[in-house]
Amino acid sequence: MGLVLAAGAGRRLRPYTDTLPKALVPIDATTTVLDLTLANYAEVGITDVAIVVGYAADAIAGRVNDFQDRYGVTLELVPNDKALTWNNAYSLWCARDLLSQGVMLANGDTVHPASVQRTLLDARGEDRQIILALDTEKSLAEEEMKVIWTSENGVRTITKLMDPAEATGEYIGVTLIEPDAAAALTEALKLTWQRDPNLYYEDGYQLLADQGLRIDVAPIGKVDWVEIDNHDDLARAREIVCPS
Repeated sequence: MGLVLAAGAGRRLRPYTDTLPKALVPIDATTTVLDLTLANYAEVGITDVAIVVGYAADAIAGRVNDFQDRYGVTLELVPNDKALTWNNAYSLWCARDLLSQGVMLANGDTVHPASVQRTLLDARGEDRQIILALDTEKSLAEEEMKVIWTSENGVRTITKLMDPAEATGEYIGVTLIEPDAAAALTEALKLTWQRDPNLYYEDGYQLLADQGLRIDVAPIGKVDWVEIDNHDDLARAREIVCPS
């Protein structure tokens, strides 16, 4: 099934996010990040989708019927009661009961084409349990979620706090999680937010890697995508979705 993390407030995108979650910030007159993500899932045949909601959850709830009709998906909303104060390790943990089904996870602020989902689906098999969509083409800076990966051991490091020159690439916020990884990931996420509620779910991935669970990557190739954190990112998303 598909899973979208859409609980965040996105304060750097005000005034849009005065009343909307970041996933519903308009990219054009009829399109939001959530529209694009649901369309991607539908395009690769994923029609059962759960959305973790928190900040301005009613705005998403009010569009459920429209989303279902428009994209041919069945939606389930998963509440995050700490979305305004805790980070997304807890947000993903809120969806822990769904992980045993196997999920395609997407951050609710990432604009990317359906080719990313196809790449992850094509990378399944050979006992891979968690597969990260990785951009190995982009020049990296300080803010990106950087990854060190080796063919021998899989992901060894995933963090923003890394010399960009050491990284294999950037994790773009889309993961394929197989059912066999559910129990270990659930426990790692719990340990992560219990240690510090401000940590990311990627810190849970790091804990799994440290414990010896292999995490793999799937390079996405030369793909136009952007994580929308601020108004400059939003402008870039609009260029990608509505090229002149």
